[in-house]
Amino acid sequence: MSMVLHVEGLRVAFGRKPVLQGLDLELEPGLVTVLLGQNGSGKSTLIRVLLGVRRPQGGSVRLLGLNPLAAHREALERVGYVPDVPDVYPWMTARDLFRFLEPQYRSWNRSLCRDLCERLDVPLRTKFKAMSRGQGMKAMLVAALAPDPDLLLLDEPFAGLDPLVREQVLEGVVDALEVGERTVLCATHELDVAARIADRVAVLESGRIVQHGSLAEVLGEEEPAQVPSRLHEVLAAAAIAEEVLS
Repeated sequence: MSMVLHVEGLRVAFGRKPVLQGLDLELEPGLVTVLLGQNGSGKSTLIRVLLGVRRPQGGSVRLLGLNPLAAHREALERVGYVPDVPDVYPWMTARDLFRFLEPQYRSWNRSLCRDLCERLDVPLRTKFKAMSRGQGMKAMLVAALAPDPDLLLLDEPFAGLDPLVREQVLEGVVDALEVGERTVLCATHELDVAARIADRVAVLESGRIVQHGSLAEVLGEEEPAQVPSRLHEVLAAAAIAEEVLS
């Protein structure tokens, strides 16, 4: 089986502070992997490396068979990305953003973009600086999905949203997963999100993946009950183990 993502021995440090320390991770095609970890555990750093905007100090990354640094443009054309905060000029509207992005992607689907905007109720003529956080995140989700990417990267897209908007964004992600074969890596610390969408769970602690498998395998149960509370236990146990070993 050809892996969508293959990361081996990845090392990243900020000055003298290590962030990722020999991280290994593989993503199988068509599966949703939820990357679980506390804030500051290195989830966003890993995604920036995958996007080719952060150069690692060691290790190797193959994303859709490409080196995201050496083949940056080609890799980005096949990846959709939703950041934790909209990374656009505040004076732009969603319409401005989509018009800017469309020529950058040969696979841009104008009809899909329009349908997603209607489904998620994205305000097309409101400037990002005047949008609520939820409106901004829905616009970014549309921008990520409109090119029909092979790999979707989500970096804490649900954080800070009120419950109603959070559910709308989550439903938008779920709807997108039901169309075609799409591989997803969703970085989050929200355990109920993992319970809703995950085919597989990877637990990130102290710069390494300390557990990786199906939800049942990570929880050690055939039919997990009270999933969020059990995931809390998994994260706590992983943290304690890392403290003992460090």
